[in-house]
Amino acid sequence: MYRTHTNGELRLSDAGKQVTLAGWVQRTRKMGALTFVDLRDRYGITQLVFNEETNAPLCEQANKLGREFVIQVTGTVAERYSKNKNIPTGDIEIEVSELTVLNESITPPFTIEDNSDGGDDLRMKYRYLDLRRNAVRKNLELRHKFCIAVRNYLSNLGFLEVETPMLIGSTPEGARDFIVPSRMNPGQFYALPQSPQTLKQLLMVAGFDRYFQIVKCFRDEDLRADRQPEFTQIDCEMSFVTQEDIIQTFEGMAKHLFKELRGVEIEGDFLRLPWIECMKRFGSDKPDMRFGMEFVELDDVLKKGTFAVFDNAAYIGGICASGCASYTRKDIDKLTEWVKRPQIGAKGMVYARVQEDGTVKSSVDKFYTQEDLQALKEKMQANPGDLILILSGDDAMKTRKQLCELRLEMGERLGLRDKNKFALLWVTEFPMFEWSDEEQRLMAMHHPFTHPMDEDIHLLDTNPAAVRADAYDMVCNGIEVGGGSIRIHDPKLQAKMFEILGFTPEKAQEQFGFLMNAFKYGAPPHGGLAYGLDRWVSIFAGLDSIRDCIAFPKNNSGRDVMLDAPSFVDQKQLDEDFIALNLPKEQ
Repeated sequence: MYRTHTNGELRLSDAGKQVTLAGWVQRTRKMGALTFVDLRDRYGITQLVFNEETNAPLCEQANKLGREFVIQVTGTVAERYSKNKNIPTGDIEIEVSELTVLNESITPPFTIEDNSDGGDDLRMKYRYLDLRRNAVRKNLELRHKFCIAVRNYLSNLGFLEVETPMLIGSTPEGARDFIVPSRMNPGQFYALPQSPQTLKQLLMVAGFDRYFQIVKCFRDEDLRADRQPEFTQIDCEMSFVTQEDIIQTFEGMAKHLFKELRGVEIEGDFLRLPWIECMKRFGSDKPDMRFGMEFVELDDVLKKGTFAVFDNAAYIGGICASGCASYTRKDIDKLTEWVKRPQIGAKGMVYARVQEDGTVKSSVDKFYTQEDLQALKEKMQANPGDLILILSGDDAMKTRKQLCELRLEMGERLGLRDKNKFALLWVTEFPMFEWSDEEQRLMAMHHPFTHPMDEDIHLLDTNPAAVRADAYDMVCNGIEVGGGSIRIHDPKLQAKMFEILGFTPEKAQEQFGFLMNAFKYGAPPHGGLAYGLDRWVSIFAGLDSIRDCIAFPKNNSGRDVMLDAPSFVDQKQLDEDFIALNLPKEQ
């Protein structure tokens, strides 16, 4: 062994021991006849001391050490004169008697510190250096603990972890597949799984009534801070269960994880809200419930025939920002420009200040009497010092989404989105279908295997757009951390679903014949959900992006800048796979 102890292990009780340590040089400091070196590994930092008066050649060798050199030292544990209370090993140092340089290092492109001077792109290019940083390493340690806790919890409830294949057939609906050519089957392709959805349903047919898997999934879609082209799911499925059974099981798991990994006790049942209620109250199917600022619909108090913008609007909604009446006109103009950005798309914003004397001052004063504005104040339940912000538009859902962005922005400005506060809920009763302008047809909001709510099945023939799904999402702090549904297990109902989605019987058989045939052999009632592991860990770690809890993530263009992937391959390999490129011509 190159070491007898790690760099986070030794304490004052070890004083006098002869030890051997190994690791990376964090920094060196020369102070008169003494040279101090901070030695780092993933367990911590230990201070080494070299004394010029007792061993000048060794001290000279130490003075030549550079940052990130890999070294081995042997020496004696001694009490540190100037103690460092910020690190566990801060009471001791090693009086070094032997030094071996195991490997030299060129100067790193950024500092290996908690607060690095490297930008995102630079750190991603040298991710192996970035991972040496304490802050990043802790995220991966948390991820490890999270996975262990999940496995233990589910195993104790009788779940079996079963691996499903990475090379499967392509499936329609949902995001684009990543496809993989098959050399042995020219012109044919595997797809990487977007999720093991059909496979876990087949496991239910096979009698594996409680399944889970921590599994890689792949989706070729536009990326955001909470998305990666490859990500990890905690994929689960159960047989002979209702929605309530699944919710109770995985609500229990969430509570267990919060207690085990964050020391947070979550009391009582999670809130449950139907999808339509979420949209009306918060403009989002993943509302951030850490703060209020709920939407108030204002048609009855603002449609007076005096202000055409409101009179002609399909929707008028407002939020009340507590204590923000002090906003200057300049502040409000900036906020108006913010909601008018293309990413949000509002045409404008109306405000109303509630003055200290209770009167209301608004940007639309000339269209409304003080009596009208007082009615607005009452409807909004606003108090002196509050600021009312109002959006309107021709499309109710679109305007609600704009108002949602404004609500989140105000929550951020008012410090209401505390990363150490956790608000969880279930969103239920999703629409079964959504209209695709691109495809000009109904599409499954979740996937084609979701069971309709029993009381809505009769609407499949007459009004499928009104059908609600027996589906549910778990939301934490405005982030969808997981979702699932009760699945269809009746072949006739599944065939009906494919028909509504525009599949011919032949196409349905081609794409999903294996599943529909399996259902003929006695499929149990079943359902499940999948959690986004990366999202969960990022919430537990207090991160804004999932990238820092993934060892080697992709950037927002789906590129691995460290490996320079994706990349072009040799023509020989293309020929072996019978692939001809048809690239767009450069403009």
